[in-house]
Amino acid sequence: MSYIEPQKIEQEAEKYFQLFKDSGNKLKVKERLSIPLIEMPSREPKERACSLEEVAIGYTEKEAMVEAMRCIQCPTQPCVADCPVNINIPLFIDYTAKGDFQSAVNVIKETSLLPSICGRVCPQEQQCQLNCSVGKVHKDIDKSVAIGRLERFVADWERAQGKVEIPEVKPDTGKKVAVIGSGPAGLVVAADVRREGHHVTIFEAFHKLGGVMRYGIPEFRLPNDIVDEEIESLIKMGVEIKTNFVVGKTRTLTELLEKDGYDAAFVGTGAGLPLFMGIEGENLVGVFSANEYLTRANLMRAFDKDGAVTPIYPSKNVAVIGGGNVAMDAARMALRLGAEKVYVVYRRTRKEMPARKEEVEHAMEEGIEFLFLQNAKRMLGDENGRVRALECLHYELGEPDESGRRRPVPIEGSEFELEVDTVIVAIGNGSNPLISQTTPELEVNKWGNIIVDENLKTSMDRVYAGGDIVLGAATVILAMGEGRKAAASINKMLAEEIEKEKQQEQLQA
Repeated sequence: MSYIEPQKIEQEAEKYFQLFKDSGNKLKVKERLSIPLIEMPSREPKERACSLEEVAIGYTEKEAMVEAMRCIQCPTQPCVADCPVNINIPLFIDYTAKGDFQSAVNVIKETSLLPSICGRVCPQEQQCQLNCSVGKVHKDIDKSVAIGRLERFVADWERAQGKVEIPEVKPDTGKKVAVIGSGPAGLVVAADVRREGHHVTIFEAFHKLGGVMRYGIPEFRLPNDIVDEEIESLIKMGVEIKTNFVVGKTRTLTELLEKDGYDAAFVGTGAGLPLFMGIEGENLVGVFSANEYLTRANLMRAFDKDGAVTPIYPSKNVAVIGGGNVAMDAARMALRLGAEKVYVVYRRTRKEMPARKEEVEHAMEEGIEFLFLQNAKRMLGDENGRVRALECLHYELGEPDESGRRRPVPIEGSEFELEVDTVIVAIGNGSNPLISQTTPELEVNKWGNIIVDENLKTSMDRVYAGGDIVLGAATVILAMGEGRKAAASINKMLAEEIEKEKQQEQLQA
């Protein structure tokens, strides 16, 4: 798909808005199916490639209403079943089609606390939009109702109106809960547990909250002020925040429970340990993990060359190895930091790429070159120990592997050199072992992920875990779903304790 000017999208939406505005949203299925997908307006590629401003502009009210009219309100509701937090998607879309945006966002926030974030970064095409009936009718998933875009619109509309409501907090219970990590799972746990009247403290290793939403996702995809506003809501609820606090070093998990008086703990530290390829040359100057590269650029704001306290490596020709969303973020960030040429090296074809289609299209529009069916064999350095080239192999696809994708098979003798001065490895992350190493009672699997039961309880009494530290690298909405489930378990445990304490007090009286 090539870039479409916002004015043309607006004109298309206006045409259908005028056609159906008097229907009272009582359109026939045939009429709904006649409405084409309303694309997401975005900034012009050349202009945005030099800016950290958000790429997607977002729907106008009319564009959102017309896109919402495409929903046929099917009785099977596959979108709800495929949503990790089971948002009542048909209902919020129905309200959107009628122009009742406040009711729409209220429906979402019954089960999801971060709609502005999820609407931007969640892979809806792999979740709620995957089995959309509209997409099935058109035999094209790309024509499913744009659920994520509509979620983003109504959440942004609420913020723009200044109508964001702070959740009600029940009376103080005297119970204390420690939340370790401030990513999506931790934020959801903090909110849900605080709602029940328990004191909540978030312990964050970095100097700012947000976890992967802060350090991993660039501002051109997820502006920091949106993350800040979600966190501000928690502070207004009375959640205590402790930054620069590394659980496992500053205090151990056991000390929080046994010495500091916390009645329960939730571990949501994510998967922030970068993985490398284990090939020659990875220790050369100019080779980075995507994790480090994006953390420097996003959290430490290294793009501000005059004001930042951390440097960013100057690059002209950059190769990013990988095909996921992190690879897209790193490649597009390198372009914005001044690289003249950016390559994405991926050993399969575009069809197998796990990155969101929208992010791949945006990267291509911005001039990033994709080298499919190629992969690094080794990294070559100059006399000063700096990377000067990537030696690559061509690949072909063989039989499907355990992931269901066709296995990439190297073509012997197909080596070639790609001249670069920077290599960013974006092939995934593992679990940081710090907490498990300092808490031997905490059981982990061979990958270092914490083992939990169906209630997300760990092997330790009163300790729960969720998000990437349990799942491995996952999505924001999946982490939120884990957080919601863990919070329910913590609240249930504490409620039972409080009831027992009351009964004992009555007996003693």
